[in-house]
Amino acid sequence: MPTAKLPHIELYYERAGEGPPLLFISGTGGDLRNKPNVFDGPLAQTFDLLAYDQRGLGRSEKPDHPYSMADYADDAAALMDHVGWPSARVIGVSFGGMVAQELVLRHPARVERLVLACTSPGGAGGASFPFHEIEHLTGEARAKHLIPVSDTRRDAAWAAGHPEAYAQLLAMTAAPDRYAGEPGRAMGARRQLEARAGHDTWERLSRIACPVMIAAGRFDGIALPATQERMAARIPGAELRWFDGGHMFMIQDRAANAAIAAFLRG
Repeated sequence: MPTAKLPHIELYYERAGEGPPLLFISGTGGDLRNKPNVFDGPLAQTFDLLAYDQRGLGRSEKPDHPYSMADYADDAAALMDHVGWPSARVIGVSFGGMVAQELVLRHPARVERLVLACTSPGGAGGASFPFHEIEHLTGEARAKHLIPVSDTRRDAAWAAGHPEAYAQLLAMTAAPDRYAGEPGRAMGARRQLEARAGHDTWERLSRIACPVMIAAGRFDGIALPATQERMAARIPGAELRWFDGGHMFMIQDRAANAAIAAFLRG
């Protein structure tokens, strides 16, 4: 089991593929044991792909104290040191995009090209959906709340008109966490949400100097379209690309991964 014993945390990571180095930073609750994951997609066919379970999650260490967004960014930089990468392409998805913003701002020389997918800057630029406010919801109740937020096309009228598709989506979204009973799992997830709630890079985004692609779903109710437009206007030279889907557009729109890979290759 590959683990990196870093100065302040021990992280589980995986690495596969050949090509330019690419660091993938996952979203809320990311756990590499959940399949399919990024290694099952096209990025592993084009890049030397590195992904990891962030602090408090999966098979990484779960210290019981507050986490900051700076902690998450410094973890990513330290993992790059561990594998011998002075710099890399970086893609951050959802919460991972928030971490990637902190990474490029705190360690600008480490990021060659950056994709921010379905994410938000916080502050005056707009925050992503407040998951910390629905932490008490579980099972079907949580799924019913999130389905129309994750993809705004999946509203009550859609659910009524597509009962079988809605039932399948509800069952998938409400599926129980297979690792729920693990020591520290609930605490680590809560610590992530606490850090996420305080994310704010808005006033610093203009400092980003590397090439940036903002990849977004047209029907995303978590990372709102208007927020993507503000973020793109704030980052010098940022390219905003829209895809057909909601928060999961990278799965919904087959063109998304090809466009992201092309940008990352440069």
